[in-house]
Amino acid sequence: MTSSRPAAPPGPDGMPILGNTREYVQDPLAFFENLACEYGPVAGYELGGERFVQVSDPELVRRVLVDDNESFVKGERFMDTLKPVLGDGLLTSEGEFWRSQRHTIEPSFYPEMLESYATEMTDSTQRALADWTPGQQRNVHDDMMSLTVEIAAGALFDVDIRAQEEAIGDALEAVMDRASTSIRRPVDVPRWVPTPGNRRFNAALDDLDAVAERIIEQHEQGGGDAGDVVSVLLAKDEDLPRERIRDEVVTILLAGHETTALALTYALHLLSKNPEKREKLQAELDDVLGGRTPTVGDLDDLSYTEQVVEETMRYYPPVYDILREADEDVEMAGYRIPQGRTVSFQQWVLHRDERFYDDPEQFRPERWTDEMREELPPFAYFPFGGGPRRCIGDRFAMLEARLVLATICQDWTVESTVENLGFRPSITLRPDGPVEMVPERR
Repeated sequence: MTSSRPAAPPGPDGMPILGNTREYVQDPLAFFENLACEYGPVAGYELGGERFVQVSDPELVRRVLVDDNESFVKGERFMDTLKPVLGDGLLTSEGEFWRSQRHTIEPSFYPEMLESYATEMTDSTQRALADWTPGQQRNVHDDMMSLTVEIAAGALFDVDIRAQEEAIGDALEAVMDRASTSIRRPVDVPRWVPTPGNRRFNAALDDLDAVAERIIEQHEQGGGDAGDVVSVLLAKDEDLPRERIRDEVVTILLAGHETTALALTYALHLLSKNPEKREKLQAELDDVLGGRTPTVGDLDDLSYTEQVVEETMRYYPPVYDILREADEDVEMAGYRIPQGRTVSFQQWVLHRDERFYDDPEQFRPERWTDEMREELPPFAYFPFGGGPRRCIGDRFAMLEARLVLATICQDWTVESTVENLGFRPSITLRPDGPVEMVPERR
C-alpha cells in the first residue's frame, strides 16, 4: 500500500530557465490577477529558475500570517533585497531580537503618543502647502514623499530634517529603484561591481548612514523628546550596538514615510478623477472644520475622510505584495509547499476580488460602512499586513493620512494631469513616473 503525496500547486507552463518571467515583467499586477483567476487560491509559478507559490484566499493568507506564522519567515529573497539597507531593523530582523526590538519601540506608537504627533503632521502639511502656487503644475508624489519624511522625522525622532530632505529623498529613491529591479530577479550584480546602479546605491547608503548618525548624535547631546524612538533605544537597559540604532532609524525613515506618501498621492489622483467624491469630502471638511486646522478630536466626525483613505488603499494598495518563505514542509489546501519555497500573496489581487467587493474596479469610498467592515473576511483587506508582523506604524499611518488629506483638501482642489496611472511595482506599488497635478485654491 502506498501513501499519496500532496501534489505541487497548478500553474502556467513556462519557458526553459526563464519560466514565467516574460509574462511577469510585462505586467506584474495583471500576471498575479490572471494566476489567481486561472489556477485558483494556491498556484505555482517560476521566475528565472526559482519557483514561487501564490496564495489568493483570505483564510490561507491568515494561516500564513497568523495561525502558522512560525512556519514561515521573511526569507532569503526579502532579506537579500532589504538587508543591505535596513540591517537588523524591525522589517528584516527575526526571532527573539525582533521581539525585543518591537517591544522596546512599541510604546512610541501607543494611542497617547499618537495624539501628540498630530500637530507635527498638520504643521508640516501647512508648511508644504505654502510652497504651492495656484495653477502651477507640480509632481505631487514628490511633494508627499518630502512631507511624510519630514513628519516621520519630526514626530518619531523629534528632529527637523528639512535641510536634508532632498538628500534623504534622493537616497531613498535610489534604494527603492534597486529594490524594484532585484526583488524577483534570480541573480543580482554584486554590490562591489562599479556599475552606475551600484555606485548610486552605495552612495545612497552612505547618505542614509550619515543622516542616521546625525540623528543619533543629536540625541546623545541632549536633543530629542524622552518618548521618541531614538531616545527610547538609547535608554534601553542593555546597551544596543550603534549600528542597531542606525538600522531602526533608517527602517522608520523608509517604511514610515513611503507607503503613506503613496496613499496620499493616489487619494488625490482618485479624487481628481472622481469629482463627485471630492465634493462630498470637501463638504464634510467644511461642515466639521469650518476652515480650522483638523485635530485628533475631529477624526470621529470625519468619517468620509476615513472612507476615502480606506478605499484608496483598497484600490491602489501601497503595499501590494507580501513574501514569506516556508521554514518547513507545509501542506496547504491539499498542495505541497516544500521547505524553502517562497510564498507570495497580493493585496492587489484580494482587494479587487469580486467575492468580497461589488464593482471592485470602481472607486467607491461609500462602500466602507460599519456593516461592510464587519462582514468582510479577515485578510480580504490587509493594507498593513497582519499577525505578529503587522506593521507597527499602522495607526500612525492612518492618523497621518487622514489629517494630511483633510488639511490639503479643505483649502485646495487638485487636478491630476495623469490620465491613467502606470506602476513600477517593487517593495511598494510605486508610480512609473511623475504624478503631475495642478493645485487651485478653493
